[in-house]
Amino acid sequence: MDSKTRGQWGSRYGFILAAIGSAIGLGNLWRFPYVAASNGGGAFLIPYFFALLSAGIPILILEFSVAHIIKKGAPGCFGHLNKHARWIGWFQAAISCGIIVYYIAIVAWTIHYFIFSFNLSWGSDTEAFFFNDFLHVSNSPLSIGGINTGMLVTLILVWAINCFVIIGGIKGGIEIANKIFMPLLIICLLIITFTGITLPGASAGLEYFFKPNFQALTDPSVWIAAYGQIFYSLSVCFGIMITYASYLPEDTDIVNNGFITGLGNCSFSIMAGIAIFSALGYMAMQQGVSVEEVSAGGIGLAFVVFPAVINALPGMNSLTGVAFFLCLTFAGLSSSISILEVITSSLSEKFDVSRKCVTIIVSIIGCIISMIFISDAGLYILDIVDHFINTYAIALAGLIEIIFLTHVLKLDKIRHYANMRSDYTIGRWWNITLKYVTPILLSIMFIFNIFIDFTQGYGGYSLKALLVYGGGVLVLIAVFAIIFDNIKGAADYEESLGQGITYDWEDK
Repeated sequence: MDSKTRGQWGSRYGFILAAIGSAIGLGNLWRFPYVAASNGGGAFLIPYFFALLSAGIPILILEFSVAHIIKKGAPGCFGHLNKHARWIGWFQAAISCGIIVYYIAIVAWTIHYFIFSFNLSWGSDTEAFFFNDFLHVSNSPLSIGGINTGMLVTLILVWAINCFVIIGGIKGGIEIANKIFMPLLIICLLIITFTGITLPGASAGLEYFFKPNFQALTDPSVWIAAYGQIFYSLSVCFGIMITYASYLPEDTDIVNNGFITGLGNCSFSIMAGIAIFSALGYMAMQQGVSVEEVSAGGIGLAFVVFPAVINALPGMNSLTGVAFFLCLTFAGLSSSISILEVITSSLSEKFDVSRKCVTIIVSIIGCIISMIFISDAGLYILDIVDHFINTYAIALAGLIEIIFLTHVLKLDKIRHYANMRSDYTIGRWWNITLKYVTPILLSIMFIFNIFIDFTQGYGGYSLKALLVYGGGVLVLIAVFAIIFDNIKGAADYEESLGQGITYDWEDK
């Protein structure tokens, strides 16, 4: 699949919507608000935006530039630069495989809760409903139990939606889907935000969210949390942005695309925080407790705390619930589509097989694997797998990618390439952040997380469960990368390996 036959975005607007749609995922709604509030509130925005400018946006511009030059997905891109480095791309594609099988299960949950919203069928005890009535959670990650048959149809439906969109191609599938999902996502978020800020007690929630605790900035863990959130939410370093940028037409604004994608994602996160904590402020006032006591992060916020907030609203309960879970659904779908595209494009390019054939096969296999996440132990397994992939696999992939690209590429030439195509140009600060700041901070973050997990454990799970599911998924990711790195691909694919970049634009 060469650049002449490779699909392209129909417009810059379509690419930006897709890139922002990939970056805006479930974590923006249930992770960022809690991370910000518990790490200095308004003061957290200082390291957060520093991380965005010193790591997030520079990496986006780097990935956009390299992919635009080579016009291949992650494995082909790294292999083109150095045939011995294609394993980096397969490692990233394997991470995408590990993420999508549980991510789609969560999207299936959001669809169920969207339906529950119409008559608030989660009842008054939202915690018992979620864990017992809905998920039938077992007493241990190792007690898998049975498959939740009531969720099976929804799981298959979400896989089918993703499959259908990817088969439609870049312009006819992904771009159209994001032109539908993203405006609806913004409308739903605006409804939630407007509802939240007009509630009594909203100011207390916003104060908790934004009140700066500048003393927290002296805590290294706050800065690590900021960098972790940027990597968690921007979809960098596991193939998505490289894949998406490889479909950009020749005439495109690389630098502005990077800034718009990064700032758009962060703006959505802040707006989500306003919506969530306004509502939590109201709930705290109703119960006569502090906002901190009713706040929560992660899955519990979305499926336990917020349904309880919806129950307590003085009016428009169903409308707010529908808007919130539609928001989660659209955010989940836009991200899952981008993750599946990484896998599909990588396999399709290597073996020169139609995207339709590859997508169907991947979707069937993925759907079967996803069933473990709708088992009785599914929530536990999901939590462990998600933690290990985000804490170790993505961080390691990012560190390897940055070190490799900054040493194999002439950064000044890549910067010149990006600036030639952009209204706004970047200076040498871009080189410095990529070559020194980002790898150093990624290394610190990686080591710090290992230390925390080894000294404190994770989530109260047994060592056996962590090794089986957490260690197991890391081993499977490595095995996948090794196998597909060593399988011989189509002739054109193999011939393109190791060609490198000629920098034929350097005198322009």
